[in-house]
Amino acid sequence: MTAYERKRMAGMLGQLGWRKHFAARSLRKRLVVFLMIGCLLPLVLVGILTYSSIYSILTGKIQSGISASLQQEAASLENTINNLDFASKQFALDGEIVDELADYLQEKQIYRKSQIMASIYEKINLVTFTNPYLGLTAYVAPGEEEQILFTNLNMAKQFDTDQLPMFMKYSGAEYFGPHRTLYRDSTNIVFSVQRIVKSTSEQPVYVYLETNYNRFRQLLNQKSYGMDVIHLLVNEQGQLTYMENRDVPSGIEKLDWGNGSSNHKEYKGYHLFRYDSPQGWQLIAAVKKSSFNSEIYSWLLKMIVLAVSTFLFAGLLAYFIWRQVYRPLRKVNVEIVRMAENRTTPVSFTNVEEFDLVLNNFQMMKTQVNDLIDAVAHNEKQKGQFEIEKLLSQINPHFLHNTLNTVQWLARLNGQKEIDKLVTLLVKVLHYNLGKQSLIVTIGEEIEALNHYMELQRIRYDYEFEFNVDVDEDTISVAVPRFLLQPIVENAIYHGVSERKGRVAIQIHSVSEDRVSLSVEDNGAGMEPETIEKLLNDDEESKRRGLGIGLSYVNRMLRRFYGDNVQFTIQSEPGSGTRVSITIPKKRKEEFDD
Repeated sequence: MTAYERKRMAGMLGQLGWRKHFAARSLRKRLVVFLMIGCLLPLVLVGILTYSSIYSILTGKIQSGISASLQQEAASLENTINNLDFASKQFALDGEIVDELADYLQEKQIYRKSQIMASIYEKINLVTFTNPYLGLTAYVAPGEEEQILFTNLNMAKQFDTDQLPMFMKYSGAEYFGPHRTLYRDSTNIVFSVQRIVKSTSEQPVYVYLETNYNRFRQLLNQKSYGMDVIHLLVNEQGQLTYMENRDVPSGIEKLDWGNGSSNHKEYKGYHLFRYDSPQGWQLIAAVKKSSFNSEIYSWLLKMIVLAVSTFLFAGLLAYFIWRQVYRPLRKVNVEIVRMAENRTTPVSFTNVEEFDLVLNNFQMMKTQVNDLIDAVAHNEKQKGQFEIEKLLSQINPHFLHNTLNTVQWLARLNGQKEIDKLVTLLVKVLHYNLGKQSLIVTIGEEIEALNHYMELQRIRYDYEFEFNVDVDEDTISVAVPRFLLQPIVENAIYHGVSERKGRVAIQIHSVSEDRVSLSVEDNGAGMEPETIEKLLNDDEESKRRGLGIGLSYVNRMLRRFYGDNVQFTIQSEPGSGTRVSITIPKKRKEEFDD
């Protein structure tokens, strides 16, 4: 075995092993894989596309919702500040209350002083009643033993606004908070304001107001956000005055928000949203990223549940499909096994259209196999007879050759040179025509045999016609079917040569680099066009007259070995002789299927 053959064999074995490995995968596994891909791939693609869209939509929605709730709270706080401002101005700048307050401070008579006090309390109650945002209301005089002059609720005796967290200074008043109320019986968180009372008294008097007991809880309410939010208040000086949860990272109040156009930041695991009030304070809402992304996480969880459900459904579907396919497949396998046991038994069908089609084809194959087996058995019976006939067909030529050789040697022994020559030519012609050599020969070999045949014919006809051969040297090695020209020449001698001065000419020439022309021409009586057409169409009448047998053989040989790549023509006119032309490709012996 050559190296090329070994390499080719190794490649074929490798390819066979690869195919065997690939074929080793079961149909069930393939069904599961394909169904998983078919079900999950669209879901994954939709999930990716949806996530990219949903994330931005949900993020924008959450940010907008938090910003809107924050602005609403800030607007309520601004409104509360404005209400405190308005109420404090009522108490500090209203002329009637201010005058009564001055009279109260200057009055020495107890009865008159009590009357003024009652009038002032009446006005305080009237204002607080008409303003539901107000809670604790008091007039205070710092530095006095009795600091609290008037109050609508029980208030701590020690009053010191320096202990309260400064919120801002706005419209001539000081605002504090958020802080615990100064009402003794409550722990509510409130905002407060202190404004100096415009009085003619030399003693400074201030009005102190607080928001009511539940106003702060109404201002900063997490329910409006729908998630856990931590509120932070930054006063006018940039100091943190209130923070709902101490776990919030420090330094939020010192963050740089740029030029004020940006009101959203991410800071140490929190989303921060800011409202910058024209009054000078800031309200910040801090949301943990886990809470901020809760809707996105919820959507992702739903997608995961959907993917898992799809995965399980695909597996279950693959199992049911496999069950539907496995039973018919097993039935087909049983029929194949049964064929080895009893090939004549008809197949039983599965009632599944596709598998029944396969089984029907299998039944047809069984029928054909049975017919072929019967035909082989019949042929085996005739094989002996064929062998005998073949042996006889080989014995007859051998017997003829041996007899002619005996005649040839007897002629030589008796000095009969003409008989010796005739028998020698006949032996060569028979050897060429009846021998066992290849069906494909060269033009040189064909011409040599043709010369022997023509010499016999000339001896037979006592040299009454001429025979000429014109062959190009480059065509001598061109391969052609054996016994190609002799039938044409034979027709030319029997039907085309005139009684006197007959002539048969053979011309073989190259017409191009890859084609060669062979022609046989005689000077006989010629033929009518109708006769030519009958010869080319294998007319039965022409065969009976002996004209078409040889030409029919030549035509079949040409079609067999050259197909449509051949030209076979007959040119003849009455009284002008006949020319038979063949144009074929140039081929070597190796190119033929002998």
